[in-house]
Amino acid sequence: MDFFSKLLFVTLLFSVTAIINLPFGFFRKRENRYSGKWFLYIHIPIPFIILIRVLSHLDFKYIPLFVLAAVMGQVWGGRI
Repeated sequence: MDFFSKLLFVTLLFSVTAIINLPFGFFRKRENRYSGKWFLYIHIPIPFIILIRVLSHLDFKYIPLFVLAAVMGQVWGGRI
């Protein structure tokens, strides 16, 4: 895989990760902080993000990028 196709692929997965977290951020914002639902809304999308990374065969070095996308999705979802 050349540089530009890998960059496009990582950008696509970054966007998918952020979009997955948008609704969870929306619901998380409406719950009391540190409640059970609040905790679940933060952690439910994590297995899906891990699955996406594993199925895409990307290196471990991209994990911080996906964590950033997840946090961005949660924050943006909370601002909707």
